[in-house]
Amino acid sequence: MAYDLITMGRIGVDLYPLQTGVPLARVSSFGKFLGGSATNVAVAAARLGRHTAVITRTGDDPFGGYLHEALRGFGVDDRWVTPVPGLPTPVTFCEVFPPDDFPLYFYRQPKAPDLEIDVHELDLDAIRRARVFWVTGTGLSEEPSRSATLAALARRDGAGTTVFDLDWRPMFWSDPDQARPFYAEALRHTTVAVGNLDEVEVATGVREPHAAARALLDAGVELAVVKQGPKGVLAVHRDGGSVEVPPLPVTVLNGLGAGDAFGGSLCHGLLAGWDLETVMRHANAAGAIVASRLECSSAMPTPAEVAAALDAGAVL
Repeated sequence: MAYDLITMGRIGVDLYPLQTGVPLARVSSFGKFLGGSATNVAVAAARLGRHTAVITRTGDDPFGGYLHEALRGFGVDDRWVTPVPGLPTPVTFCEVFPPDDFPLYFYRQPKAPDLEIDVHELDLDAIRRARVFWVTGTGLSEEPSRSATLAALARRDGAGTTVFDLDWRPMFWSDPDQARPFYAEALRHTTVAVGNLDEVEVATGVREPHAAARALLDAGVELAVVKQGPKGVLAVHRDGGSVEVPPLPVTVLNGLGAGDAFGGSLCHGLLAGWDLETVMRHANAAGAIVASRLECSSAMPTPAEVAAALDAGAVL
C-alpha cells in the first residue's frame, strides 16, 4: 500500500528545559522528546490519521533506540530509519523565552547521521508511489544526503504531491549563495514550496511575500506557501488562486514545533482535497496549538483538537 506521506530529513533527540524563561546555564531539568523537522512532520500527519513513514538515519546508540521506540509509538513507520556506526544520534537543546525567543543549540558533530542518507539505500519505488513526499533544505547541505535528496526528487518526476520545506538553517551552510543553486534544483522537481520570509529569501533572493511567492512559482512549483509570522500565511497557486490567512490567536509557550505541525496539517489538507483557504486555516490552527505547548512531536494535535480551536477562533 502506498504511503500517504513519506518524509526525508532530520531526526534527533530534543532536550527541552522544563523551566521557561531561564537561561540554559541555569536550567536544572529537561524533558526528552523525538525531534527533527522532517520527522515531526511525519508525526503530525500521523496524529491526523495519515499513513506515514520517515527516511533518515540515527546513531547506533541508546538515543537511536529511543527514536525508533518513539516513532512506533506515534504510528510512524521506521523501516527506513537505519543506524550509522561511529556517529552519535544528534541532540538539540533550546531555551524558552516566550513569546518569541527560542534559541536552538544543535549538537550534530562530527556529522549528523541524517546527512549520511545514501541514494543506494533509498526505496525509490516507494518514494514515487507515496501520495505526498516531503524533503527539506537541510538535506541539501552535505553529501551524500544532497545527492540522495535530489535523486529522490527526480524519481518523483511529477508523481503525486512533492513538498520542499525550504528549512534554512544558517549553521549548516557557509552562506546563502552556496545553498541557492541546490535549492533551485530541488524546486524544479517540487509541486509545493513552504518557507518563512528568511527561507524564501534564501531560495529566491526576494523577501517581499507576494514577490517571493511569484519567484517560487517561476522556479517550477505549483503552490507557494509563505509563512509571515504574526501576519499569517500567504498561499499562491499557479492557477491564480491566492489566499492570505491570519494566525489563530494563541498564548505562545514554545514556537519551535509550530512549523512542523503546520507542515503535517498542510499535507493532510492537500491529501483531503480541501480548498486552499481551508487547508491554510487548518494548518494555522495546528501550528498555533503546538506553539501553546512545550514539546514538539508529542504536542502534535488530533483532528478533534484542531476542530475545537477553529470553532473557538483561538487556542484556549
